[in-house]
Amino acid sequence: MYTMLKHVFIVSVSCSAVAFVANPPRAATPVPSVPGSWTLVFSDEFNGNTVNREKWTLCYWWDKGGCTNLGNKELEWYMPGNVSQGRGKLIMEARKKAVIGWKGRTFPYTSGMVTTGRDYSETRPARAQFTYGHIEIKAKIPRGKGLWPALWMLPSKHESLPEIDIMEVLGDTPQQLRLHFHYMDAGGKAQHPGQTVTTADLSASWHVYGLTWDPDAIRWYLDGKEVWSFTDKRYIPSEPMYLLMNLAVGGDWPGAPNAQTKFPSRFSVDYVRVWQRKAQ
Repeated sequence: MYTMLKHVFIVSVSCSAVAFVANPPRAATPVPSVPGSWTLVFSDEFNGNTVNREKWTLCYWWDKGGCTNLGNKELEWYMPGNVSQGRGKLIMEARKKAVIGWKGRTFPYTSGMVTTGRDYSETRPARAQFTYGHIEIKAKIPRGKGLWPALWMLPSKHESLPEIDIMEVLGDTPQQLRLHFHYMDAGGKAQHPGQTVTTADLSASWHVYGLTWDPDAIRWYLDGKEVWSFTDKRYIPSEPMYLLMNLAVGGDWPGAPNAQTKFPSRFSVDYVRVWQRKAQ
C-alpha cells in the first residue's frame, strides 16, 4: 500500500517494545501456526455486533470526516459507515457512490478501512502497536478490476517509511499474492523489495495471511507456509508499528474498476491475532 504520503504529521512516541491500549484477549488463547514460544498480546475475533473502537480506528490519522490515499491517486473515500461487524466477521465494503471528500473533491467510490493507530483528534498513542512479533489474519478478499485489499503496517511515529505489506492483492489477478517491504536505505533512497507469489484464486475462499517480524528477519506466510523473507538486518525496523486493513478502489497500481467489477464488494476478516516471543 506504499505511497509517499501527502499529509505527514510527525509525532514523538516514547514507548517500550510493547504498548497496547486494547482489551485483553479472551480465554481459550489461540496459538500461532509457526514454531516457538509465544504470548498473545493482541487479538480480535470480531464476535460482537459493533466494531471495538478501543482496538480500531476507522481512517488514517489525517481523518477529515473520511480519508483516502492521495499519493496513490485512489478513487475511494473511506467512511465509517462502510465498516461493519456481525456473525463473527469484520466487513469493509466498497460501494459505487460518489461523495465529496478532501477539499471539495468528488470521489466516485466509498470504502472501508480500520487501523490500530490513533484517531486524528487524539494525542494518545496508537491503540495497538508493537515491535517484533508474529501476526495472523484470516481474511477473504473480493475480486474485480480496480479492487485492492491490503493488510499492512506503518510506524507509530506517523511517517510513511518503513512499511511492511503483509498482503496485497489486485482484484483482477486474485491468483497473485503480492508482498513488499518499503524502507529508506543508508543513502537516504527509498527501496521497495517485493515478491509476487502465484497461488490458487485467493478470492475463492478464506486464507490466513501471516508475518513474523524478528530483529534479523521478516518472514511472510500464506496458510502457514513461508512464501518470502527479507534478511538484511540493517534495515529491519526496530520501532513500534501498527496495523492497517483496507479495501482500496482504483489508483495508479490497480487501475480503475470496469463494467465487470461488482459493487458492493466486501473484504471480510475473521480474526486478527498478534503474538510476541516469550523472553528466554
